[in-house]
Amino acid sequence: MRGWIDIAYLAKTKNLNGGLVARGAAGLPSLLYPGLALALVPPRIDAPRSVTVASVAEQGEEEALVTFEEVSDLSGAEAVAGCRCLAREEDVDLALLAEADDLPAWEGWAVEDAQAGPVGEVASLDDRAMQPLLVVRRPDGRETLVPLVDEFVEAVDEEARVIRLACPAGLLDL
Repeated sequence: MRGWIDIAYLAKTKNLNGGLVARGAAGLPSLLYPGLALALVPPRIDAPRSVTVASVAEQGEEEALVTFEEVSDLSGAEAVAGCRCLAREEDVDLALLAEADDLPAWEGWAVEDAQAGPVGEVASLDDRAMQPLLVVRRPDGRETLVPLVDEFVEAVDEEARVIRLACPAGLLDL
């Protein structure tokens, strides 16, 4: 899905008027603005697959209260809660993305998983439009791609240079 950027996650409903709490995706700042057209994934039956942002009210650094032109009540908001918001690359302020791209140089950092224990070390960061991927070099020389998403990252210990993950079962075996 080149040409699209995952910019937000609709975490939960907020009010009876169709408001939703949106969280920035993968450490991005809030990129939502009125008039922005979004695709919602995964698509849901009896829910809009695309929406247009009607309003955005920041609720702190990581959350915003957002409303959509196509969602006007609680049942509509419940239908899209849990979806990810994809925006066309040309509709996103690239200057804000450049500011958000201040990830540490993670090459050489140790990677540990909650279930598997030590996994390897970061060989590189593959910065894709949908989501960045950690390229983890295993002790046997194989490389494993791990999506760098909030749901998988438990902790980042900058002093020890360790990234602690909680990957879904089987992900590290791919």
